[in-house]
Amino acid sequence: MSGEAELKPRRRTHSDTEENKTELKVKKGTQFLDKPKMLGDHEGLRLRRTQSVTRAEEIQAEEKKIRRSQPDKPCHRPRDSLFSWTSGFDNFTGFVNWGFLLLSMGGIRLLLENFIKYGIRVDPIQWIYIITGQDSGAEHPSLILLLYALVPAVLCLLTEKGLSVDIIPNGPGMIAHVINLVVLVLIPIVAIHIKDGFSLMGASAVSMFYSVLFLKLWSYVQVNMWCRTQQRHSKNHSLRRQSFSYTNLPKDDKGSASTHDETDHEQHLVQYPDNLNLKDLFYFILAPTLCYELNFPRTSRIRKRFLFKRIVEVVLGIQIIFAVMQQYMVPSVKNSLIPFSNMDITKASERLLKLAIPNHLAWLCMFYIVFHSFMNLMGELLHFADRNFYCDWWNANNIDTFWRTWNMPVHRWAVRHLYIPVVEMGYGKMTASVIVFFISAFFHEYMVSVPLKTFKIWAFMGMMGQIPLSFLSRYMEKNFGPRMGNVVVWASLILGQPLCIMMYYHDYVVTHYGKALLEDYSHV
Repeated sequence: MSGEAELKPRRRTHSDTEENKTELKVKKGTQFLDKPKMLGDHEGLRLRRTQSVTRAEEIQAEEKKIRRSQPDKPCHRPRDSLFSWTSGFDNFTGFVNWGFLLLSMGGIRLLLENFIKYGIRVDPIQWIYIITGQDSGAEHPSLILLLYALVPAVLCLLTEKGLSVDIIPNGPGMIAHVINLVVLVLIPIVAIHIKDGFSLMGASAVSMFYSVLFLKLWSYVQVNMWCRTQQRHSKNHSLRRQSFSYTNLPKDDKGSASTHDETDHEQHLVQYPDNLNLKDLFYFILAPTLCYELNFPRTSRIRKRFLFKRIVEVVLGIQIIFAVMQQYMVPSVKNSLIPFSNMDITKASERLLKLAIPNHLAWLCMFYIVFHSFMNLMGELLHFADRNFYCDWWNANNIDTFWRTWNMPVHRWAVRHLYIPVVEMGYGKMTASVIVFFISAFFHEYMVSVPLKTFKIWAFMGMMGQIPLSFLSRYMEKNFGPRMGNVVVWASLILGQPLCIMMYYHDYVVTHYGKALLEDYSHV
């Protein structure tokens, strides 16, 4: 052929062998386009279209069929071992059951060992003494200090009312707020350190409540400042906005009904400065949140069955925590005193691992009681609708994700009132994160050192140590997979807390009872 030539698909011939027939079956799915294209003396080229996924699966199925028809009956095919990451296998339910059973057997062994060695140490009467402070005298200084917390809260409200009506200038008013918040933090430090009669539980409750009140009043002041600033910026344009308001336009009878509905809805929303009253402030203090709003989302009713379940969980959960602490944690902590004093690394590590299991069990119970049972209980009583108190922190693949998910009220407060304002001031995100960890570390140390009257920095250093631990967990997640990052998170929770408890107990005994008391434990 000369000049133009046309390439046609190849036709099947009778001389094809069995192997060629198979090849042609595979090629049957390939489509050819007879699309002319000028290329020198040739007019058309044969173009091949890419196989679709469905067609590729059909080809593989055809190959499997041919392979099965082989006389040697093949049983092998390309596949990976189940433990290989490339296998795609992820059903390890049996191993989870095995681990749970093994952990239960180990826990039962520790339980029997504890009973044989120490007997039954659980004494509910001692719990009552610890909670009520009856073993510390009849003055009940913890209760008095809790009631006194209303004074800085009322002072904060009075200052805000003065700022709202311009009786107090903005500068002096903000200075008054700062002084009030600083004094609020210092009151427990001075009172617990000077005044005798504080039980450990009472002092811990005071430190916790004053820390929470500090964060709440910070949010209260900052939100009212935002509202006051916006109101003053829009004051010069209020008349013009009112003249073009939709509610001021004339309407017919048919349209007035819907307008009344919208107006009624707007009238139910509290506007600044109508929110500045004791009822609103006390509701915010009792609400299970640290972030203040003028209009919180509300539920329509109280679910009695749900409320009863939460009450039962709180009551029973507190008993479980006290029982675990009294029966398991207290003996382990006492037995760790001498190894820590003598810097016996082997024995101290053994006591640390022995304390880790009951401590972690108590911590998990505490998390459930506080963040699920108690906060839902308060939310139900107060018709508070936002119940996002925690996220799935147990699946966190790095430390950053854990701190963003396990305590949502604190995380929401830190982002809203600390992280974003610092970034808006021109600082970098890393600087803002360090400031957030610094404030968190301060309050962790505050809630431990103040009740113990032992001013150390172990809790502070533990929180600041979360920053390099964050880099480590992200490195493990990036290079070894999310599972290893999650292992780092769990390891830090299981081992970090008992180590901190043992260190504080050692320092507490040495500080308050002297080194002579260490000799009494030398036989343990």
